[in-house]
Amino acid sequence: MQKVMIAGVGMTPFSIYKDRSTRSLAEEAIQEAVQDAGSSIHDIGAVYFGNAVGGLITGQESIRGQVAVRKTGLLDRGIPVFNIENACASGSTAVNLAWLAVASGQHEAVLAVGAEKMSHENKAVTFKALESAVDQESLDEIKAQIGSAGAGQTQSMFMDIYSAMTRKYMEKSGATPEDFARIAVKSHQAGKLNPKAQFRHEVTLEEVMQSRLISDPIRLLMCSPIGDGAAALLICSEEYAKKVGAEAVQIAASVVVSGSADGSLEPATVRAVRQAYEMAGVGPNDLDVVEVHDAAAPAEVIEYEELGLCGEGEGPAFLASGATMLGGRVPVNPSGGLISKGHPVGATGCAQLVELADQLRGRCGGRQKQGAKVALAENGGGFLGPDPAATTITILTR
Repeated sequence: MQKVMIAGVGMTPFSIYKDRSTRSLAEEAIQEAVQDAGSSIHDIGAVYFGNAVGGLITGQESIRGQVAVRKTGLLDRGIPVFNIENACASGSTAVNLAWLAVASGQHEAVLAVGAEKMSHENKAVTFKALESAVDQESLDEIKAQIGSAGAGQTQSMFMDIYSAMTRKYMEKSGATPEDFARIAVKSHQAGKLNPKAQFRHEVTLEEVMQSRLISDPIRLLMCSPIGDGAAALLICSEEYAKKVGAEAVQIAASVVVSGSADGSLEPATVRAVRQAYEMAGVGPNDLDVVEVHDAAAPAEVIEYEELGLCGEGEGPAFLASGATMLGGRVPVNPSGGLISKGHPVGATGCAQLVELADQLRGRCGGRQKQGAKVALAENGGGFLGPDPAATTITILTR
């Protein structure tokens, strides 16, 4: 298998766009990625298009990718477009398939695109669409797993799922709601420095703790928002990157695993990251910068442990040490994470890699990790109970 590179990245600001379509957002991200690489639309051999809930929110099913790119010139040669739907891991799964296509030698240059239009005049439509990422034939069983302390307090079933996971983690680790509030504070500090972030203002610990209770112990400012956006990556061979003179970074590992339906396997992140570390020839102590899937703030602390950044039960102490802050040993979510940068679900996996590619290229301004050479992204999607339905780990090196 040949080396696979990210030669160009593009991303819209994440926000709520009442007057923009998924197509418009995807076009902006694609154009920026192709220009960043110094490439041409006519060099692209295939498009891998990640979108999670477009059919339920916009009504566009079956050919979402073809519709999104039809006016870019990408279809002028009839190249294949692959539509990837894998819950919140749709974008990173698109990257995985794009990586495989280039690594195998099938294509020299391809695009991985994640795009999502989540906002709707009726928020219940959005929440119902997100709920589709759990087993609909096992809803009663899943609600029983969540427990009465979390279920039913909010329109968002996933916040109830996160609250159940959080309560279990608190019992095991001694973590407190204030620890999770500190994650939100940290994320907003980083997001303020990210011109693509949906929220670009700081919050205080007191503001987080006084915000509305969503699903105990998760409060409003600990949650990722509803939003729209797109992100794209031009993925290519090392030879192609050199030919166009791109400032490229390598995809050293790309792993996708499914969750364990009965809980008999190790957590999905643990299984995926073990494979990724082996593939890339690195370990947790080699990481310079990390992006994790913090749809709710407690997830970041849990991921510290599952990624091996610290030992079991040491997440709260690791957070308190300052290691994951901007300027720390291994900044986590310097983009602002899903909490501040935003979480248009199909775009999230690609957006994480836009941030990390720019970190490795020294392009992140005030949130830059100086000298970063190894970066990791963790992206999860859906819920089977007790695992996410899909988990991806991607490692980039420079």
